Amino acid sequence: MKIKTLGMAALLLAGASGAQAQSFDVSDIRVEGLQRVSAASVFNAFPVSANDRVSEQQLAAAARDLFATGLFDDVSLAREGDVLVIQVVERPTIARLQISGNDQISEEDLRNGLRESGLSEGQVLELSTLEEIQRELEGVYQSQGRYSASIDTEVEEVDEGRVQVNININEGEVAKIRQINIVGNEAFDDETLRGVFELNDRPGRFFGWFSSDEYSREALSGDIERLRSFYLDRGYVNFDVTSTQVSIGPEKSEIFITLNVDEGAQYRVGNIRFAGDLQISENEARQLLTVKEGEIFSRGDVNTSTEALRQRLGAEGFAFADIQGVPEIAEDGETVDLVIAVNPGERAYVRRIEFYGNTTTQDEVLRREMIQLEGAPASTEAITQSRQRLERLGFFSQVEVDTQSVPGEPDLLDVTYNVEEQPSGSVSASVGFSQSAGVIYGVGLSQNNFLGTGNRVNVGAQRSDTFTSVNFGFTDPYWTLDGISRGYNVFYRETDYADSDISTFSTDAYGAGINFGYPISELSRLNFGASVEDLTVKTYFDTASEIRRYVEDQGEDAQSLKLTASWTRNNLNRGIMPTDGNYQRLSLETGAPGSDSEYYKLRARAQQLFPINDDETWAFKFTGNVGYADTLGGNDPFPFYENFYAGGLGSVRGFTSNTLGQRTTPATEGGRDRTLGGNVSVEGSAEIIFPLPFVENQRALQTSLFLDGGNTFLTSCYDVLDEDAGRQQCNSGVDLGDLRYSAGIGLSWLTPVGPLTFSVAEPLNDKSGDDTQFFQFSLGQTF
Repeated sequence: MKIKTLGMAALLLAGASGAQAQSFDVSDIRVEGLQRVSAASVFNAFPVSANDRVSEQQLAAAARDLFATGLFDDVSLAREGDVLVIQVVERPTIARLQISGNDQISEEDLRNGLRESGLSEGQVLELSTLEEIQRELEGVYQSQGRYSASIDTEVEEVDEGRVQVNININEGEVAKIRQINIVGNEAFDDETLRGVFELNDRPGRFFGWFSSDEYSREALSGDIERLRSFYLDRGYVNFDVTSTQVSIGPEKSEIFITLNVDEGAQYRVGNIRFAGDLQISENEARQLLTVKEGEIFSRGDVNTSTEALRQRLGAEGFAFADIQGVPEIAEDGETVDLVIAVNPGERAYVRRIEFYGNTTTQDEVLRREMIQLEGAPASTEAITQSRQRLERLGFFSQVEVDTQSVPGEPDLLDVTYNVEEQPSGSVSASVGFSQSAGVIYGVGLSQNNFLGTGNRVNVGAQRSDTFTSVNFGFTDPYWTLDGISRGYNVFYRETDYADSDISTFSTDAYGAGINFGYPISELSRLNFGASVEDLTVKTYFDTASEIRRYVEDQGEDAQSLKLTASWTRNNLNRGIMPTDGNYQRLSLETGAPGSDSEYYKLRARAQQLFPINDDETWAFKFTGNVGYADTLGGNDPFPFYENFYAGGLGSVRGFTSNTLGQRTTPATEGGRDRTLGGNVSVEGSAEIIFPLPFVENQRALQTSLFLDGGNTFLTSCYDVLDEDAGRQQCNSGVDLGDLRYSAGIGLSWLTPVGPLTFSVAEPLNDKSGDDTQFFQFSLGQTF
């Protein structure tokens, strides 16, 4: 490109006379050559107006200003008498912009980037901009390790004044790391140090996805920091990477990396002392330290120790405590003394607690979960526990907390909890299939956060081939301000097992109950309840002999006053789909003295989760359930309709629901041997929770590989009819060798209408007569 302007010796040629132009008064200005650019744009950019007296130097500068607008390929000035003539050649505009060859960067992102750089359809084409964009794009691909990438640009004329710009991209391949060399290491061999890297010059055939041989500058920087941490955690305080060389092969497809390191000497911890205002006793502070005198120095242990001290001072209200662990090489040259500098700062108080994101849940519901109170000293422990309490409600998929100091008030801070609501209710449904019962289905409606009040309401009307139920329940978890809950329910259940996989009988029951809960600690609660129930048992011609004998001896009607008590401790990190923490529950249910059926049922449930990675998307999960039931004195048999059952979702997957246990004695009229469950239940499962790829919200979807085991047992066999005494094959007692096992994969998904759960399981030791079920599905089931 060139610019024609007034020269230093002869800038203007006088129109007819041809005399050399000197300073003169401009009587008028005329612009020639305009097609698309308006004359107003020229006059706005040209700093000379009519009636101005101008010199050669002023005109040259004015021409440069006009050219700098980027609108013209050529600008020249001429003089016709006292009229200044501006002659321009306009730059073409971009009619079309074609991009090809891009896979790693979407065309939309490319067009947005080009537009921001001044290259888009309808704009004036500046070749300098095109060249700069070409260099920048190549730099972007090179930062991804694609050193063979090339960008070619073409400009094609469409018609007069308009062009098409073609950007042809050859992204190339990511350069592979051919060799990683570490020079200067003596304490550790090359293989050990390369194991620290995520980059790898020879990833494994089977587990290569955990490392990468594709080079990028960011990945190398991260690996250098990992190498530094590796040495610092092993006592090499003066370790340094003195230089890094990255060379590219001739084909730009291979990378050779060389790291020169200076290991220095290995040090042990000498004296540990505290500096500053510790605020707690030195003895307590030392107990919090994981770094110990005489051990090999570890920066990781130092960071863990300072964080523990920071948390401890935070619990005392020093929310902005600054604690630093400073190593000082001792005079002996073999140890480092550790100085832990403590600056507690001002004791902070909470001015305000605010909540954001709770569009449905009322502020009061969140505020009553707060352990940290407004106006009280700020405690990092209380703030964290308050966040955990919100997560355990099950109303929110995510809870984040942010603390900010109040401007101008160093002793005050505001606490903000940002929550993301998730469905807290469900339109529940379950679907299953068994060879004998056919389709099993149910529907119900529950809401754990009714109208955002935190109250639990459930209304159910379930129906299957064997079961009809209508119930209503309501629970206020904060019946009193100190967290005492109250709930009540009424129900009607008609259970017809004539065609089921359990045993051939049916029950009609109705009743009502009330319960209260009392918090006894931050994590634990006691619950007490009472209910009345009227139950009628019906038998059929093919009812099992044990049931018919029970009805003959005890009668078909039973009125009971049921009393319940339970202790629950919940330390799970979330109310739904937890990945860390533990849960324990002990419960007792009794048919009180004076009831037609006097019995007791003890249950114990425990759950423990161990996260595997920092994001807590991988975890081990172990669950155990045991139950024992018996009569309250006397010689009456335990009511069979209160037995435990096993099999199905939430129990031993891969076996049809409620089918595991001791077999009955079938009726002579053509009945089948089925189960009555048992008064002893043993169940357990071990799972590996893992994330699914390409799923953005891992908290709404959880998958696991599982191993389930369990069964029910009878401590004593039920009596049968006299005529069936010779056919009974009951084996009483608990034999853990009879436990059934299954393995498979499960998925839980929190949908807008409630939690969806399904499993695909294969029984591992099913026996003749067991009813298995490969696929099981439930919508709305609690998990």
